[in-house]
Amino acid sequence: MTSFRPTRLVSAATAAYGVYALAKPSHLPDALGIRGGERASYEGLATTYGVRDLIISSAGIAGGPRLRRLALGARITSDVVDCLLLNQKLSDGGARKKATAVTLAWAALNASVLVADVKKG
Repeated sequence: MTSFRPTRLVSAATAAYGVYALAKPSHLPDALGIRGGERASYEGLATTYGVRDLIISSAGIAGGPRLRRLALGARITSDVVDCLLLNQKLSDGGARKKATAVTLAWAALNASVLVADVKKG
């Protein structure tokens, strides 16, 4: 069975973010308004996200039905965990809202693709 197209598309978008996060780890502290000494910690986090997302997205792009669904589940779990950890770590309310919106939007997108993938069979 060939890979479900929406799964490949969302996995490709995740891979693109992974490449971006590795190429420009400063994007994360920039987006969250992090200044000063904490920037390095958030740049390290962005690099971790990049590696993780490339690994997961590879499974979503190239894997068979079981592996692509596991990849989507891993993305959903990762996004929810990212949301919880960033909310705990961030002190600025605006940054917390932004992190929550982005992480939960990606989780919801991956969940909707997972549901469609499962329905397709």
